[in-house]
Amino acid sequence: MSSLKVENIRAPRGNELTCKGWTQEAAMRMLMNNLDPEVAENPAELVVYGGIGKAARNWESYHAIINELKELENDETLLIQSGKPVGKFRTYENSPRVLIANSNLVPAYANWENFNKLDKEGLMMYGQMTAGSWIYIGAQGILQGTYLSFVEAGKKVFGSPDLTGKFILTGGMGGMSGAQPLAGKMAKAVILVVEVDKKRIERKINERYCDYIYEDLDEALKKVKELTEKGEAASIGLVGNCADVYQEIHDRGIVPDIVTDQTSAHDPRNGYVPNGMTYEEALTLRDEDPEKYEKLSLETIAKHVRAMLALQKAGAETFDYGNNIRHYAKEQGVENAFDFPGFVPAYLRPLFCEGNGPFRWVALSGDPEDIYKTDKLAKKMFSKNKVLTNWIDMAQKMVEWQGLPSRICWLGYGERHKFALKVNEMVASGEISAPIVFGRDHLDSGSVASPNRETESMKDGSDAVADWPILNALVNTSGGASWVSLHHGGGVGMGYSIHAGQVLVADGTKEAAKKIERVLVSDPGMGVIRHADAGYSRAIEVAEEREVHIPMKK
Repeated sequence: MSSLKVENIRAPRGNELTCKGWTQEAAMRMLMNNLDPEVAENPAELVVYGGIGKAARNWESYHAIINELKELENDETLLIQSGKPVGKFRTYENSPRVLIANSNLVPAYANWENFNKLDKEGLMMYGQMTAGSWIYIGAQGILQGTYLSFVEAGKKVFGSPDLTGKFILTGGMGGMSGAQPLAGKMAKAVILVVEVDKKRIERKINERYCDYIYEDLDEALKKVKELTEKGEAASIGLVGNCADVYQEIHDRGIVPDIVTDQTSAHDPRNGYVPNGMTYEEALTLRDEDPEKYEKLSLETIAKHVRAMLALQKAGAETFDYGNNIRHYAKEQGVENAFDFPGFVPAYLRPLFCEGNGPFRWVALSGDPEDIYKTDKLAKKMFSKNKVLTNWIDMAQKMVEWQGLPSRICWLGYGERHKFALKVNEMVASGEISAPIVFGRDHLDSGSVASPNRETESMKDGSDAVADWPILNALVNTSGGASWVSLHHGGGVGMGYSIHAGQVLVADGTKEAAKKIERVLVSDPGMGVIRHADAGYSRAIEVAEEREVHIPMKK
């Protein structure tokens, strides 16, 4: 296996095809981009982000996928089962070229114990959300959503989205959580991010996502005090364990304005790190005695959540940022673990009711100018949306490219397809030098069932109904998405979510335009109908305003 390992994978650039069509080329480039050292957390092990979120099951499977994509005809569909190519069938030219299913276990078996056994036997891999669906774009992929969560918290608590002079305390600086330091700074706060792995903080400093690094809490808090008093936005990384640091901050009588966490607590064995030992000692223990490691990890999670609850009681606006940490704490005896809410019901559900969510696109050319041209178009088309135009201005100044140039931009029902059609025209005319890939996070308005995250506290109690992401995958397949994925687990762990993804290639053709008119209407439209069905008045209003057909509309 080791002989097949590839170092420094980098997607081809430019407008020359190496596959038999642009859809296959796009899938190949995006898979490779997921494993670009600028993008992936641990590309040598095929891990993209989130503990063990992989792009392919193993190196044999990776090479087989690449070979199959290069030979795939324009009327064939490749099937991927947990990161391994398992079949190819003749379909239609307007069918998806790739269909992906990752980490899916039947409900009674859907837990880490069964997954770990199958993973060890080489029968499965963990696809996370965008790792195994080949549309991860680095930390930028969650950056705008994190920024929006912070500013919405500001509006709720302080009556303003401007967090100047405010102190945010959080944890985690990995592949997704690494967006937090820059998002906090964009919201004009001083953000302190606790991370056990010093190398992760150093990487984010090199990528200009983080400004300062400290290994001493006193020094870090001194910097926080200095910057908040000046009203100067900044991001600070502190090497330490969240359970210890959060408790110490509370014991000192310091109350941050906002408290959250985005460590990989969804995976107590492969993502989270127990306290009471160095990071290196923890990694050694995990290799030598994974059961003991997991036990200590869960005990630390309980301490971590107790500290968050104590800070909440002291007056901090506290929320779960989607890693299922409250669930694991409750299992460990923290009965009031759910006393602080998840970020979706607390701040983002009104956006989901409008079919709004983390839309993203990537320039297959590798030329940043192609993205700048799409930025200009977005600002022109949505000039009245000051949140969006301000976001693009900040992103241009503050976001470093990771791998292929890309952009994240929250757009809703009725907006995505109009924007993508214009981009497709720009590709056709040559104004944009090569096709653009449109995708999104699986954390979208109508593509996920996750009772402890996206669908927490639904108005009608339908938190755990998983029909919706399955319908999302089916309708996007029917509409002709370029590739479609259906995953289990994601950012909350095995047993706690089902989610779907879709990717669409704008290659400048009339056929691409037809697909855009279908997929980029049905995909966000699923968010509108899902929330209208649950009884949210804003979703019902959007359905009426934008003529979304709902047979039994409430």
